[in-house]
Amino acid sequence: MSLLRRLRVVCFVFLGLGLLGFYPQSSEAKVLSALTLGKAPQLSSDFQHFPYANPDAPKGGQLRLASIGTFDSFHPYVARGIPAAGIGLVNATLTTSSRDEPFTQYPYVASSFELVDGGATLLCHLNPRARFSDGHPVSAEDVVFSFDALMHKGSPMYRKYYAGIVRVTARDAHTVRFELADAKNPELPVVAAQLPVLPAHWWKGRDFSKPTLEQAPGCGPYVVKRSSTGYSVEYERVKDWWGADLPVNAGRFNFDRIRFDYYRDRTVAGEAFRSGEFDFQMVSSAKSWAEEYVGPAVDAGLLKREAIRHTRPSGMQGFVMNTRRPLFADRKVRQALGLAFDFEWTNRALFYGQYARCLSFFSNSEFASSGVPQGKELSLLEPYRSALPQELFVSPFTLSKSDGSGRIRPQLRKALTLLREAGWTLRDGVLRNAQGKSFEFEMLLRSPSMERVVLPYQKNLKRLGITMHVSLADSSRYIRRIRSYDYDMVVGVMRQSDSPGSEQRLFWTSSAAKTPGTRNLAGIQNPVVDGLVDKVIGAQNRDELLTAVHALDRVLLWEAYVVPGWYSPIDRIAYWDRFGMPKLRPSRGTDLFSWWFSPEGDARIQAAGFSGAQQ
Repeated sequence: MSLLRRLRVVCFVFLGLGLLGFYPQSSEAKVLSALTLGKAPQLSSDFQHFPYANPDAPKGGQLRLASIGTFDSFHPYVARGIPAAGIGLVNATLTTSSRDEPFTQYPYVASSFELVDGGATLLCHLNPRARFSDGHPVSAEDVVFSFDALMHKGSPMYRKYYAGIVRVTARDAHTVRFELADAKNPELPVVAAQLPVLPAHWWKGRDFSKPTLEQAPGCGPYVVKRSSTGYSVEYERVKDWWGADLPVNAGRFNFDRIRFDYYRDRTVAGEAFRSGEFDFQMVSSAKSWAEEYVGPAVDAGLLKREAIRHTRPSGMQGFVMNTRRPLFADRKVRQALGLAFDFEWTNRALFYGQYARCLSFFSNSEFASSGVPQGKELSLLEPYRSALPQELFVSPFTLSKSDGSGRIRPQLRKALTLLREAGWTLRDGVLRNAQGKSFEFEMLLRSPSMERVVLPYQKNLKRLGITMHVSLADSSRYIRRIRSYDYDMVVGVMRQSDSPGSEQRLFWTSSAAKTPGTRNLAGIQNPVVDGLVDKVIGAQNRDELLTAVHALDRVLLWEAYVVPGWYSPIDRIAYWDRFGMPKLRPSRGTDLFSWWFSPEGDARIQAAGFSGAQQ
């Protein structure tokens, strides 16, 4: 039996053969040039560049971008501090993926791999050309240091994400040995290969666990050129960068400089963009897109706006209840709060009809559950039947729909019934429990633009006798409160991938709920969910993965941890027309780093008299 068959869904491309092969179980290891989950790689082992990159793209110019809030650190790997936007441009990982192909990891700092010991060990061979920006060669010791530092001193999320890696050691100067906890877990080699490579020599004598504004050398394409803490940061392309001609980088990272300026909120940033202060913007506000991205610059073709359909999973966005708070412990209470949100009116009156309702935690993907559980999914859920809502087994999950008029009396009547069943009584316009305590909580926001969305929800809750206080926090305070779970309700976005796996521990498990800084915003501590996450991570093939994720999604929906919100399969982008770009675009969104600066386009913008021209 081949190793590929043992691992079921992890496929490998043999270096130099350019085809998918089977790896025999023998003492002789085969050298592998790509790791992939579930599907054969789209690109051969001798590919020269990604399809959406132009290897002849000219280098030069500047790309100006915006970020919201502030920053106080150049160290993105710890839970303290707020890292600068774009800091990932400084560092590199062992492998990277194509924007067309989320399942495959291609070599970056690594050059090839071997799976040995029946799949229990991954050997990673480093590219001997790899260098940090200070000229120091990348060695196996740097990879070992990176893993150990992240596991013992980094953000707690790394300990969960890399939990399936037992040990990382250096076999020689350019070979790293990853010992994997489960030879049959198809995801572990891919997880190992996503490790960032950090400079052991620079961190010697420094405290990795603390944020810092010192810039560690990286092996990525850029270095920090200059910064004003909390206001701006500018990156400069590394001259004679060792990785420039790698197939994964050819035709990419073309700008000599990339600058991020910080703005208080998205409204201010939008105004700055339209006046020419920066070059590219993803527009998240449907209202702004419909009303504000118009005018002479748009009419003249100098300011471009495009709506681009993407195929990315959209996950879940909604109002997340912190079930660490006793107020939200009862599922009936959570269901009642969900009934007070009138999505249909919100979409019509505020969103210009541009959104769809999130009916899954894995929206816009094949992992979204539907109907009632059947077959293998039903068998998977059956052992948990007594611990789950019985409706889950007999009814499809649905959300109440209004007519969009703003009148939701039937929904509010049903909500009051649920609240009464949970021990709450409406007296004199105030909802109180048996002890006479009123139902009050805080909605914590980061962006002022979200107030217009939550205030109608606040009004509907008031009709139930519930007081929702809306609080707007600045970026630093908001991040601190989120990391420490110091909130009642927040607007949460739970993004997902095309292949859910180890990261699900960070979203849903009991251990994550007790660990500061994870993505378990709802504080879910449910043994059924814990068990289903284990099933997701341990899935041996795509069919098992689909079954496990469908079951997990169904349980999360019926437990009502989130008031489901909205998503769009469209990216709304706007940019000043001073760029060239490849003819082909990736299927999963926009890759700005495959664009390049156009002096001719910049000259047209300057000649038209718009501010913010490139220098």
